[in-house]
Amino acid sequence: MIQPLAYIHPEAKIAQNVVIEPFAIIHKDVEIAEGSWIGSHAVINEGARIGRNCKIYPGAVISATPQDLKFNNEYTRTYIGDNTTIREYATISRGTEEHWKTEIGTDCLIMAYAHVAHDCRIGNHCLIINNVQMGGHVHMGDWAIIGGSSSVHQWAKIGAHAMISGGSLVRKDVPPFTKAAREPLSYTGINSIGLRRRGFENDKINQIQEIYRYIYMRGLNNADALTQIELELPPSDERDEIVNFIRSSERGIMKGPSTNNVERE
Repeated sequence: MIQPLAYIHPEAKIAQNVVIEPFAIIHKDVEIAEGSWIGSHAVINEGARIGRNCKIYPGAVISATPQDLKFNNEYTRTYIGDNTTIREYATISRGTEEHWKTEIGTDCLIMAYAHVAHDCRIGNHCLIINNVQMGGHVHMGDWAIIGGSSSVHQWAKIGAHAMISGGSLVRKDVPPFTKAAREPLSYTGINSIGLRRRGFENDKINQIQEIYRYIYMRGLNNADALTQIELELPPSDERDEIVNFIRSSERGIMKGPSTNNVERE
């Protein structure tokens, strides 16, 4: 199932039922698991670990050398989870000594011309739309979505189930379960439609919404808002996830929806 016009390094480890189309290039120290498909002119570089039933479309470049001036040719890897699709001309860099690997989860879709830089950690079921440009060390939680032509600052964190509007500049962290839009990037509500599609009941969605009222609607700074949330709202996995995300944020979270877009520390 490997076309004769493809180049496969003899040290690459390819499962027997992988399809590799003509003119694809597979370098040494590459592993591709069962059921995956590699399109024409895709390039899989050293250190790539491709999971089961992945699809790598023509022109995509996986595990490229990091675009980091500090990179000193250290041995690093790129992991692509099972059932993930990477569309045309998307590029994914391998890690640096900061984290030693770039990780893409399972069941993700990375669309055409997107770039995932070194040491990024992308969760499961994530959707990265066409031409998203992602700096190094970005963390993206499960089920998160980044709209097309958005740019994500290095070290930024995007919480699980968050949805970022197309054309956004993501300079701050985006908390879980939220929608983000406008310039500068601001809270525009919770991702209720996405949550319902994933089986969240209305009571749970209302609880999440109430948590964000404390954070964005009551004029409190983040520390006071989190304290009141823990004192006044019932414990839940979602509450703890939001609180822990904001407390651990190093870049600070995105602005609230106020007219003046006053940033809260």
